[in-house]
Amino acid sequence: MSILDRFIHPPAPRIEPVGTEAAARLAAIHASAFARGWSTLDFERLLGERGVVADGLFLGRTAKPVGFTLSRIVLDEAEIITVAIAAEARGKGHARPLLSRHLDELARRGVARVHLEVEDGNAPALAAYRRLGFRDIGRRDGYYQKADGTRVAALTMALDL
Repeated sequence: MSILDRFIHPPAPRIEPVGTEAAARLAAIHASAFARGWSTLDFERLLGERGVVADGLFLGRTAKPVGFTLSRIVLDEAEIITVAIAAEARGKGHARPLLSRHLDELARRGVARVHLEVEDGNAPALAAYRRLGFRDIGRRDGYYQKADGTRVAALTMALDL
């Protein structure tokens, strides 16, 4: 493949499991996506827990993820704890394949139902979740604090696998 071919037809995004070795990168991505980002130590602790599954999104030949999703499995249910995509990769359709692959992995591990919470008003995330079949099951008013100090509701959603 020529250099021009690689530019015109870049390698397909890769979605691979990530562990504690990626904690610092995940913390940086998370901090860029949320008003209250989690620390590297937070990610190291989470990724070291039994039942926690994390998948990273890799573009091109890079060894650093540009996005990730992280879930916790308990018995036959899982909660998607967080999903984040780095600013430079947002809005390019990466969330859907990342989430689809992650949901496939959860199903492979015996998960029958997946839960998540999402900020009411986060239109891109809500659209992605609904396209994957998640449905609204509840609402928590004032759950998330925004960077300006205001509070907004969280919608709780679920998907039967």
